Amino acid sequence: MTCTICLGIDISKASFHAAVLKAQNRANVKEFANTEAGFEALSEWLAQQGVEQVHGCLEATSIYGHALATYLHSQGHVVSIVNPARIKGYGQSQLRRTQNDRADAKLIAQFCRDIKPAAWQPSEAMVQELQAFTRRLEALEQMVTQEKNRLGITPTALKGDIEAHIEFLEEQITAVKKRLHEHIQAQATLKDQHQLLTTIVGVGDYTASVVLAEIGCVRLFSSARQLAAFAGLTPQEHQSGTSVQGKTRLCKVGSVRLRKALYFPALNLIRRCPQIGAFRDRLLAAGKTKMQVVGAVMHKLIRVIYGVLHSKQPFDPTKLCPAP
Repeated sequence: MTCTICLGIDISKASFHAAVLKAQNRANVKEFANTEAGFEALSEWLAQQGVEQVHGCLEATSIYGHALATYLHSQGHVVSIVNPARIKGYGQSQLRRTQNDRADAKLIAQFCRDIKPAAWQPSEAMVQELQAFTRRLEALEQMVTQEKNRLGITPTALKGDIEAHIEFLEEQITAVKKRLHEHIQAQATLKDQHQLLTTIVGVGDYTASVVLAEIGCVRLFSSARQLAAFAGLTPQEHQSGTSVQGKTRLCKVGSVRLRKALYFPALNLIRRCPQIGAFRDRLLAAGKTKMQVVGAVMHKLIRVIYGVLHSKQPFDPTKLCPAP
């Protein structure tokens, strides 16, 4: 990357603080509205300082930064979206004492300068729309669950209202699922990838949709291990010498939605695929807990997903560890 000006961005729902890093660790910091008008004001502010191009860096926090990242990318700037844990670790290494929005923006700019994180590329429009459908479905299903839980403790006089709301939400779910299916069928690439994923034992239509929405373009991942790390499914050890002997567990620093989508398919894979069933038995015999086994199967499943999408070949269970 040739950008020499680093822009740290600390973002929230309504606003964001931007820090332009100057010489000797000094920074100009200003707050902007997290709106189109705020983005344009940021561009004007950068121009006033004689800054033509920046390497902007922000944390991967929910969806609040997506519009700003897309705007900066469209203006020709380099953008990096970084896991918050990396920036937190960097701050600890710098013996950071002050924490507020202005200081956070400056810290992110310093992280950008020193670490030079990889550039982010916006997803294709068809993937963005797919993600919007799957996340809307997730939100609707959560609302149905909340209303059903509420139904059991609601006075009789109000139960009819809640039941009507549940019926409305379920109609919305049906409608969104229909539009999701139509969207996938209308896009040749998504349709082919979706069909490939559903050849994997335990992976149904909805899981395949979520996986494609969260992964985006599989070509952005250079290896199956990199995709596993993106999903937070790589093993993490915690031991030192003879005094610290922690259990190996999943790092869980990655896409929560992707990890959540793979949990029940992993259980189905254990039950329905002899090769994975044998793998489970070997791990249990080696003293692994049931949750460690599920984590290991999820890790194997994400590698299978990478292989299927990368090779463009249907799932072949014989290529897994052989059954006894």
